[in-house]
Amino acid sequence: MIKYKFKRKEKDDFWDTLRSRVNEYFKDNELDKDANALMERKTIALFTLYLTPYFLLIFAGITNYWILMALWVVMGLGKAFIGTAVMHDSVHGAYYKNKNRNWLITWSATLIGVDKLIWKIQHNVIHHTYTNIEDTDEDILPRFFFRFSEHQPKKWFHRFQHIYAPVFYCVPMLEWLTTKDFAKAIEYRQRGFIKKGREFRIEFTKIIGRKLLYYIVFIIIPILMIDIPIGASIAMIIGSNAVAGIMLALIFQPAHVVPLTDFVKQEEEDMESCWASHQLYTTTNFGMYNPILTWLVGGLNFQIEHHLFPDVCHIHYPQLATIVQKTSKEYGLPYHSFPSFRAAVAGHFGHLKEMGRSTQKLQVQGA
Repeated sequence: MIKYKFKRKEKDDFWDTLRSRVNEYFKDNELDKDANALMERKTIALFTLYLTPYFLLIFAGITNYWILMALWVVMGLGKAFIGTAVMHDSVHGAYYKNKNRNWLITWSATLIGVDKLIWKIQHNVIHHTYTNIEDTDEDILPRFFFRFSEHQPKKWFHRFQHIYAPVFYCVPMLEWLTTKDFAKAIEYRQRGFIKKGREFRIEFTKIIGRKLLYYIVFIIIPILMIDIPIGASIAMIIGSNAVAGIMLALIFQPAHVVPLTDFVKQEEEDMESCWASHQLYTTTNFGMYNPILTWLVGGLNFQIEHHLFPDVCHIHYPQLATIVQKTSKEYGLPYHSFPSFRAAVAGHFGHLKEMGRSTQKLQVQGA
């Protein structure tokens, strides 16, 4: 993987101006950038959504399949929303300023079956740095079945990808629970994100321990405690995680894989833009004026603000959006946004449909 170098300054120091204005906002309003009481109450509510069905499944003695499946579905939704609204902030270090307190919240990743170290490397380090850069940003890797941009090879079945995508979007959460964390740990060791030798052995052991904790609590105990055949319980667990998977895909994909955003095919090490403006070209918001959506998805409908200020708790994104919009307009930079979640999802699937049919190649930067 090429370690691309962004320009330090561009268009009269857009990033310096924006960062200064955001810092002034927090200072003038005497606010901290991390979680507040509202965020803590939200966290309690989301864990209640996730764990209440779990305890009903374990202790209520329910054997009706429809009720059991409904509880697993609610757990799947709770898992997705904890992932976006709690775990996501904590692994970015944006929940609490105090490292020890923030570390405790990062265990929310373990409770939903995702390893926090692997997530941090793939998401925080790679995706946030090299957003929508082909062959580097793992979030847009086609993985054979998809064609997310015109830079990627087109196969005959891609013309149907907008139809079969929801089925495949159910899979990532199941992959996280089984093979992904282990496979990525080995890959990231080879790529230098985890040091070889003692550090890798320690981290890999921790990954195994965290995964076993999840398996025991959320797979083995339910199978043993719910008085239905094992096969039925396993099917329901798979269904629950499929619900979480597709919800996460529908939240993350419309932020980057839509017609509004750029996909960069970069041959040279030096980028043509600075990092901050690159985020504006490759990221889009949606449903910015829908407070319920913002609450549920952890402010990830303000994906631009999140990419520019990942160390700020998402509870502040709606206020930062006004500053980012104003500054980007002043510097002639784009600010992409869909009016609603529905429009963003439609934009994503429309993009998949177009990519399944289009054969046009985009210009390669640095060529």
